[in-house]
Amino acid sequence: MDFTQRKMLLSKAITAALKAGHEIVNVYQSEDFEIQLKSDESPLTKADRKAHEAISTTMDELGIPMVSEEGRHVGYEQRKHWKYCWIVDPLDGTKEFIKRNNEFTVNIALVENGKPIAGVIYAPVYQQLYFSDKDLGAFRADNIVNWNEDLETLVTNSNQLPLAGDRNAMVVVASRSHMNKKTRQFIRNIPGDEGTVQLISKGSSLKLCMVAENKADIYPRFAPTMEWDTAAGHAILAASGARLVHVDSDEELTYNKENLFNPWFICKR
Repeated sequence: MDFTQRKMLLSKAITAALKAGHEIVNVYQSEDFEIQLKSDESPLTKADRKAHEAISTTMDELGIPMVSEEGRHVGYEQRKHWKYCWIVDPLDGTKEFIKRNNEFTVNIALVENGKPIAGVIYAPVYQQLYFSDKDLGAFRADNIVNWNEDLETLVTNSNQLPLAGDRNAMVVVASRSHMNKKTRQFIRNIPGDEGTVQLISKGSSLKLCMVAENKADIYPRFAPTMEWDTAAGHAILAASGARLVHVDSDEELTYNKENLFNPWFICKR
């Protein structure tokens, strides 16, 4: 797959993310989220389902298989033969959505042989769009609601990541809904004088975006995540010069594995 093909696919993924974002906002502004519990006790809302439908409708015609949190899960015996696939979370941060704190996103990643090579993250309430390609780079576009699939103009009008900026404190970003003892211990052990380590809590893949932007230095995760939670953010991080690695081996995370759970990881500049 050449760069021209990937740019076309990235444009379609952006379109799909924006359409999903519209569906999410429509439900977010309603009175009833139609909350259900899945088999793992995690919540599912009408917005999750509507966002998945919007993405599937846009992406199915591209002929690349999809691994989606809300889609039909294909067995590994079939998936292991996929050179390319989409890894999608139609609504990342459902708990934040239910809490109405605005910190939720749409995540879409293009994966080649287990490596995320392009990513899209859309935060619909903030109208912020993060997107990347391994050769194009990583970008953030603000005040995005609609677009005409003109990728070159979008790039021109976006901020390239990482953003410039200096700060005195090391900034650590951690999960708003999944903070635990292991994470607190890791943060306490970060070298530095008192007051030089700042902790920010954030929901969904926005934590990964903060590291990609250079608004945070490190994001430790000692709690369960799935591939669709990180693949899009990983692509954006990599294109911005940051890394997402195993806690123990310092090797980059890989995707479309037999087990779709991620290991514990560290995201860092």
